[in-house]
Amino acid sequence: MTVFQGPSGNASRRTFVAAVGAAGLSAALAACGGSKDDSGGKKGDVLGATSDIPEGGGKIFADEKVVVTQPRKGEFKAFSNICTHQRCPVASVEGGTINCTCHGSKFDIADGSVRHEPATKPLPPKKITVSGGKIKLA
Repeated sequence: MTVFQGPSGNASRRTFVAAVGAAGLSAALAACGGSKDDSGGKKGDVLGATSDIPEGGGKIFADEKVVVTQPRKGEFKAFSNICTHQRCPVASVEGGTINCTCHGSKFDIADGSVRHEPATKPLPPKKITVSGGKIKLA
């Protein structure tokens, strides 16, 4: 058996490979944004003006981890901006769908339901209030 000299003494090749592999996995998960916290902004945070949200479209608020849509004039909806397939942030709102470019999932702007796989679960709704032309997290 080959022995590697480490800072704390001798270690087997298996121990060395396991340690290096675990460190690499941790780095890869961190780079992929492996955080499970989708909370985003805080209650009362102003996302923007209603005039910022196009009718039949929407706008992504990446820092707050929310996408706000206006499926019909004066009707505003909000959803998590994290795709339910493999947790990539969604990238655009076009053609009546919220779109994730990582693997092609598409979600309906009216209810967050899946319009195109590979995602199989809808985007979770977020609570908002609309008052005085401003959209806030509720």
